[in-house]
Amino acid sequence: MYKTIREEVLNNIEENSVVVVFSGKALRKSEDSYYKFDANRNFFYLTGINRENFIYFYNNIEKKREILFIEKPNEKIEKWIGKYLKEEHAKEISGIEKVQYKDNFKDYFSKIMKENKIENVYLDIKTWDIDEPLRLAQDFAKLVVEKFPFVKIRNINNQIQEKRLIKNNKEIELTQKAIDITKEAVENMLKNSKPNVYEFELIAHYNFILGLNGVETSFDTIAASGENGVILHYIENNDIAKDGELVLCDLGVKYEEYNSDISRTFPVSGKFSERQKEVYEVVLRTNKKIIDKSKPGITLDKLNNIAKEELLKGCRELGIIEKDEDLQKYYYHSVSHFLGLDVHDVGDKNIKLKEGMLITVEPGLYIEEEKIGIRIEDDILITSEGSKNLSKNICKEVEEIENLMK
Repeated sequence: MYKTIREEVLNNIEENSVVVVFSGKALRKSEDSYYKFDANRNFFYLTGINRENFIYFYNNIEKKREILFIEKPNEKIEKWIGKYLKEEHAKEISGIEKVQYKDNFKDYFSKIMKENKIENVYLDIKTWDIDEPLRLAQDFAKLVVEKFPFVKIRNINNQIQEKRLIKNNKEIELTQKAIDITKEAVENMLKNSKPNVYEFELIAHYNFILGLNGVETSFDTIAASGENGVILHYIENNDIAKDGELVLCDLGVKYEEYNSDISRTFPVSGKFSERQKEVYEVVLRTNKKIIDKSKPGITLDKLNNIAKEELLKGCRELGIIEKDEDLQKYYYHSVSHFLGLDVHDVGDKNIKLKEGMLITVEPGLYIEEEKIGIRIEDDILITSEGSKNLSKNICKEVEEIENLMK
């Protein structure tokens, strides 16, 4: 899979070029610990390897065009942190035949640059905020410009991300597995729900199933009860879910680096009130309509406009708004984003959907004055003729939820 991906990504780079992609380095957390490491998603996409201090190198001049530079094993350090990824295993995972130690990278790079007419150096560069610290690729770009001012620095980020938008069968299979585990964990949470339970207790029931499956969450789990449900990224999870309140859960599973992203809302007591049911049905109706409208040729921006029209209609039925512009008080996020190696995966709202793309559909209503927050989110695969709801088996009908919680 990774060999095919690399061939398709690298097919369009210019002649006399080299490509350098860094896996990244773990950030220090404290005096004696580091933050958990996840490889640069583009590096992982090209190699299948989730290790720090690795480098993928490619040139279109030599016969042996690609090299994976790995960390040299250190027996002393292995006694503390575990085994290094060895050469043969790295070859097996990535399909890259030529492997060298990272200590040799700069000398090898200099040799290639001096002995060949290299015109372009492609790096994987993306900046989210101008105030962010420079990343490895940006630091390396500065070094290349200083030492080899005759070459052009080019960005391969767009080519990789364009390829990442379309998922192959293996990627869809891994995402489905993440969703299936999420289903089991959500059901365990609902079955153990009761009035006056702490939000973190509900999350513990969710995490228990993840632990049994040897996986982790794809993001910080949200279990927002009552008025906390109107806060989109509420992560304190330390409040008591009182009798009569709803709990809005936004959660996911990371399975072999591919993510699910699911939202469900349920009554902590196991029974919706009539008002809660009315609001819930508006959101559910919108969820189903957007899934039905998700198909090749439409954009996420258009889907969001359709969602707003449906939610506006629902808010009028609920009697909570009079003017169209008042909708933004009760619905203040978009209805969809791309899904993949990142929970909010690559791609923007104006891209026309194509077969093989994975998106979320997540309408919501947040009525602060009634302490009601409801979001229903599913993971959707775009097919040749429409869409397929990969999370359709995670209960979301009122009757399904109430029956499960009995």
